[in-house]
Amino acid sequence: MSQIKQITATLKHLLKQQHLTYKDVAEHLELSEANIKRVFANEQFSLQRLEQICELLNLSLCDLFSLCEQQQPLLSQLTPEQEKELIDNKKLFLVAVSVRDGWQFNDIITQYEIEEHECIRLLARLDKLKMIQLLPNNQYKLLIAQDFRWIPGGVLERFINQQVIGKFLSGDFNQPDSFRFYLRGNYSDATIALVRRRLEQLTKEVAQLNQQDSQLPLNKRRSVGLLMAMRPWQLGLFNDLKRT
Repeated sequence: MSQIKQITATLKHLLKQQHLTYKDVAEHLELSEANIKRVFANEQFSLQRLEQICELLNLSLCDLFSLCEQQQPLLSQLTPEQEKELIDNKKLFLVAVSVRDGWQFNDIITQYEIEEHECIRLLARLDKLKMIQLLPNNQYKLLIAQDFRWIPGGVLERFINQQVIGKFLSGDFNQPDSFRFYLRGNYSDATIALVRRRLEQLTKEVAQLNQQDSQLPLNKRRSVGLLMAMRPWQLGLFNDLKRT
């Protein structure tokens, strides 16, 4: 969706939310209702008119643009082609992970052996893949949701299972900022559904915190892994004791 279409859609939503009509807008702008309908239909807003409509809504222009930004849909899952290209290109994968964590251009080329022109090319490729929107001066807008999920059974999930989770769980969890907890039991379907909902909610909250902290300089943040998991499970240790 283009930016002007997003602004129009957001204005319509806000007007409806506050129970305001085109007639109310027309009276506030001292124009005819037909004129206001034409403005919205043609999506032709001057900055002055946008500011006047925002006054009616008790918003600033900055508030309006911020709301538009928040309502833009983000990728919650990559396509098989996107996943494969990331796995096949190690540096592209690295830059994708870095921008998802809110790293700036200078952070990437300072921390990793990626030259400036190469990093620009990799960012341009992520823009082509619709994972970011590349902006002037090597800035970017992230188009991937913080809590996006990989494709079940896809190449990215297989890579995570083989190269990440095993190594992560076998590490040292006795450090001050570490936590590991394992609990098993026998639960009802209702309890399992409740635990799953709470895990999903916690996932969203952690993702929002990561997005919030991405505004901080890199030297004010630390890289942390967090794994939450739940599945039907029996200890394999006792398999040979089961009755056939």
